[in-house]
Amino acid sequence: MTTYTVMPGDNIWSIARKYGISVNDLLTTNPQIIDPTLIFPGQTINIPSNNNSTYMIVPGDTLWSIARKYGIGVNDLLAANPQITNPARIFSGQTINIPKVPSEPSDIKALETEVIRLVNTERTKVGSPPLTPNNELNRVARIKSEDFVKNNYFSHNSPTYGTPFDMLRSFGITFTAAGENIAKGQRTAQEVMNTWMNSSGHRANILNPTYNQIGVGVARDNNGNLLWTQIFIRS
Repeated sequence: MTTYTVMPGDNIWSIARKYGISVNDLLTTNPQIIDPTLIFPGQTINIPSNNNSTYMIVPGDTLWSIARKYGIGVNDLLAANPQITNPARIFSGQTINIPKVPSEPSDIKALETEVIRLVNTERTKVGSPPLTPNNELNRVARIKSEDFVKNNYFSHNSPTYGTPFDMLRSFGITFTAAGENIAKGQRTAQEVMNTWMNSSGHRANILNPTYNQIGVGVARDNNGNLLWTQIFIRS
């Protein structure tokens, strides 16, 4: 076990992501944290072991296929393997670290699932085929929402990952068409859907018959406000 000193802009969710652990594991190790939304710069917290596993590369593997296999991002895989200086050059028999995928808080996961249900309800009304939930897209959408919190911005273009299209490619997701909706401050899945459906551009993404897959990610900032990201693709 190690310790970490909370920095300005940190929250429990971003710290858990940073160390590749679940929020529940972090809270269990720090029973002094009564309210997860109330941590402060300078506070010292305990970081439990992330229990990373390893994987031996076999012929035909790429970092993208390995990331897909374990449901993680390519950037997460590279962060856990600083010895890999060129992502395109890995070799059979090489052993790499596989970071543990942190679980999402149940309330956040429920919000994400409900948004997807509401999207497909709206699409059914206009005759657009339902979208298939994609776990990899969910993960990218969560990371985008968490990036809003971590870097204190709200924009389609991320200072960390670039455009939504750049971000998808960096996580090894292939697509022939893609779109993104973002929102800030809405308290429920229905409230954020109402906001999007009352905006012509966001509504067009939600109802677009071109798309066939969806990912939704939600993050909570230090003040308890929710940040929302929807990602749509055609595979």
